[in-house]
Amino acid sequence: MAASDEVNLIDSKTVVPLNTWVLISTFKLSYNLLRRSDGTFNRHLAEYLDRKVTANANPEDGVFSFDVVMDRTIGLLSRIYRPAHVEGPPSVLDLEKPVDGDVVPVILFFHGGSFAHSSANSKIYDTLCRRLVGTCNSVVVSVNYRRAPENPYPCAYDDGWTALNWVNSRTWLKSKKDSKVRIFLAGDSSGGNIVHNVALKACEAGIDVLGNVLLNPMFGGEERTESEKRLDGKYFVTVRDRDWYWKAFLPEGEDREHPACNPFGVRARSLRGLRFPKSLVVVAGLDLIQDWQLAYAEGLERAGQEVKLVHLEKATIGFYLLPNNSYFHSVMDEIAAFVNAES
Repeated sequence: MAASDEVNLIDSKTVVPLNTWVLISTFKLSYNLLRRSDGTFNRHLAEYLDRKVTANANPEDGVFSFDVVMDRTIGLLSRIYRPAHVEGPPSVLDLEKPVDGDVVPVILFFHGGSFAHSSANSKIYDTLCRRLVGTCNSVVVSVNYRRAPENPYPCAYDDGWTALNWVNSRTWLKSKKDSKVRIFLAGDSSGGNIVHNVALKACEAGIDVLGNVLLNPMFGGEERTESEKRLDGKYFVTVRDRDWYWKAFLPEGEDREHPACNPFGVRARSLRGLRFPKSLVVVAGLDLIQDWQLAYAEGLERAGQEVKLVHLEKATIGFYLLPNNSYFHSVMDEIAAFVNAES
């Protein structure tokens, strides 16, 4: 097992397109600068290094976007992406115009970044959300949840819950067919983890979520799995990286058997008998925590929940951020089929 934060970038370069390698390698190098050994995080530098974009009312790739404040007390913002049906920027009235369609999926999206990095206005996630709108014929609401270590557990979950209630209460997001907001939860890395926990609370509260999309979801546990040992430091990430982020996010004094980390561990809430949403779980075969992701899908199945597993053996983390590989296109097709199957 790797004894440092070093990653063998040569191994990584052999399995991904060059521009993906440059993108993720740059993230890796900057992430190492931001994490401190005492558990603190250089947020000012992180914000400086993160390439951000503003919301854009002028349609871009057939999609316009605008920001909303969901909770002023904590400064919770979200960015909303809608299909543009006319040329030119929409009027103020068009921003919250009732959705145009008998069935319109509304995807509540949680960005990745191991609970510490990125935001709803990061360029890579702005682009991904625009692609989801076009691919899925949907509205996307990207949540700018609070990040660790400044805002540890359960802040990200609380923000996700606030966003879900906000979306569920918007009359202009209701589909014409049944006068309901047809909500799907989606996220990658830590965002996938948030999806699970928000969906669980929705079950308990009786809010109808139609499906969960988890891309390389961030789960773990105290045990060192086979994939963690085999892939440690080989494809952009080390076990030590993951340990740092869990320590930054989990309550002080907790270990990785906490239900936030290990949703099917001995301390976790059973899903058996719950009306948990159907799930699409996407696993990259070169992600060192793939064993925990596979265990998550198996846990859903054992609990009697509907789950579809897409296991891409040669994919790395972040493969869905750039459309330069076959996995990107196949997964976008999977997501589109998943969210539109309810129509």
